[in-house]
Formats: sequence, C-alpha cells, structure tokens
Amino acid sequence: MFDPESEPRTITSAQWTFAALVIAFAVGSVIYKTLRHQQLGHSAAMFIGIPAILAIILALTPKAKSATGAIIKGITLALLIIAPLLGEGYLCILVASPLFYLVGIVIGAIVDYGNRRERERKATLSCLAIILLPMSLEGVLPQLTFHRNQTVEATRIVNLPAKAVEQSLAQSPNIHLPLRGFLSIGFPRPLQATGSGLTIGGTRVIHFSGAEGDPPGDLTLRVAEHRSNYLRFEAVSDTSKLTQWITWQNSEVEWFPIDSTHTQVTWRVTFNRQLDPAWYFTPWERFAVRQAAQYLITATTATPEKF
Repeated sequence: MFDPESEPRTITSAQWTFAALVIAFAVGSVIYKTLRHQQLGHSAAMFIGIPAILAIILALTPKAKSATGAIIKGITLALLIIAPLLGEGYLCILVASPLFYLVGIVIGAIVDYGNRRERERKATLSCLAIILLPMSLEGVLPQLTFHRNQTVEATRIVNLPAKAVEQSLAQSPNIHLPLRGFLSIGFPRPLQATGSGLTIGGTRVIHFSGAEGDPPGDLTLRVAEHRSNYLRFEAVSDTSKLTQWITWQNSEVEWFPIDSTHTQVTWRVTFNRQLDPAWYFTPWERFAVRQAAQYLITATTATPEKF
C-alpha cells in the first residue's frame, strides 16, 4: 500500500534560502564579535569582509533564481534586524549600508554572469574570495592602511569687522546653534563649550553627547599659535564618541578684512581618518568635517547666516 509519508521530501527554495540566512547571520555575528574584541571594528575587515562573507554564503544557496537577488534580500534583512538593536548606532548602519550593498551586488553579478556561462559557481566564488581578501585587510595590516591624515577647510564671509572676529575667537563658540545638514543625522552633539583667551596655552573644552550607549565626552583644545589674523588650536585630548570616526589633530583659523564691516574667515581642520577602507570612508569623513568647520565659523562669529 502506498504510504505518502515514505516519499522523500523536497527542500524548497525558500527553505534553502532561510537556512542560508541563518548560517550567514551566525557566521557574520561571530566575525563581528571577533573583530570588535580584537579592536578591528573600524577596519575594512568589518565593512568589506563581513558583507563579502555574507554575500558568498547567500550566493551558495541551492536553487536560487538569482544570486544577486538572494544577496540583496539577505543583506537587507540583516540590516533591518541589526539596526534597532544598535540604538543611536544606526548612524554607522546608514553610512556603511551602501558599501554593504555594493560588495553584495558585485559578488552577485559576477556569480550570475558565471552561471549563465555555465561555469562552476564554487570556482567563481573562490576567485572572488581571493580578490576580496586583500581589500578586507586595510586597517588590519599597517602596510595596507592608506591616507589617514586629512585636512579640509571651509571659508565664509561674515558680517563683522576683522577686529570683532578676533574678539569672538577669544570666547567660547556658541554651540547652542543647531546642527544642520549631514551633521544632524545622528553625530554626537556639542552640549557645552568652556574656555577663553588667545594666549598660548589657553584651552577650549567642548562637551559632546554620548552615542551608541557610550557616555558623553570632551574634546579639549589649546591655543598653540597666535599671530596677526591667524590662530591655531591643537587637540590635547578627546574622550568623545567622535573618536569612532576621526581623531582631531588641530584647527587653524585665518581671517582677512574685506571692508570695514565684512571679513573672510577660513577654518582649516586636520584630522586622522579612523574608518577603512579609505576609498569609501575618506569622502564621507571629509564631507562631515568640512560641515563641522562651517559650523565652527558660524558658532564662533555668531552670525545669523545659514550654512
């Protein structure tokens, strides 16, 4: 007598995909915790290595109609699951997600192309792994770390005479002005600024809000140089969450009178980039620091102009 239960069950494509997702999340979680434990949470191993491993595992899903589709769905689910658990750490997800998708789409497109040409999927993925491995080592090996030191500047013409600009620089910046643009999406906010004077050794302390569960912290600067129409601050210490993205080195301010009531102010910031890979995170960090320089001009000179 025919027993339907004796027939072998066929594993559906959805079940294969679910199994691959579980494996990918488990592997990604272990690698993530390992990288954080080894102080490599800012390296390319985090931002290229993890999405590459997730994409390769998902691309191996049997009976997947499209490796690219399976990878995009898997990465999207992973980001949606992780983001609520990070609280204010969603900023990292927001900035890094295009890189995750880029790595996944590149791997998926190459695998799909290889499948159409009847090549072995595993051989294709092996070649991809060999190519992506060196890219994932930036920030892990000093020899593969590039262009950390960066300098950006912002220039504005303010409605103040040059002497008034210098007097404003002698005071603490008006950090009660709201952050705008890119800086308003979740970066630590300045809560208080103290310190005054232009003599060598004078300090400015900016107290920043915490983020991602970390407590608030202070960026401390001191006056390192002051001459006609020029002022330079050097970073003394930084216990703020900003150190997750950049290490502040120094700020230079130059101001030149345009006429009796207008002055051109240039604020130049030198910092070290903390996130890898350089080709992806350098433009993001330079853009953010340039907006910070614009904010500092406005906050220091207290002009009503928008930036």
